[in-house]
Amino acid sequence: QVQLVEAGGGLVQAGGSLRLSCAASGRTFSSYFMGWFRQAPGKKREFVAGITLSGGNIRYADSVKGRFTISTDNAKKTVYLQMNSLKPEDTAVYYCAAGEFVTTMREAFRYWGQGTQVTVSS
Repeated sequence: QVQLVEAGGGLVQAGGSLRLSCAASGRTFSSYFMGWFRQAPGKKREFVAGITLSGGNIRYADSVKGRFTISTDNAKKTVYLQMNSLKPEDTAVYYCAAGEFVTTMREAFRYWGQGTQVTVSS
């Protein structure tokens, strides 16, 4: 069992930055692929970024490549999403997720956090 708690969302102007964190608990944390997803009003939840806890396998959605960076601190059991050059279209609820497979498919992630709101004003 893995519990995930996100933090770091908020309101920022376009061009600004935010860093989200996802604190995990559970003895098997090290075996999971950790992902960030987001869901805007009226839209499907979409993959943003993912990372194996060894750091050897990292994936990004095309829409965030070059602007967002995912990283981990295994000692703290925490995954981060550094978001730079934010755009109004990045506005969404951001969710942390954990799964057993390296994938961008939402259905493959077993554990989810409660989400944190990110709002980017123009």
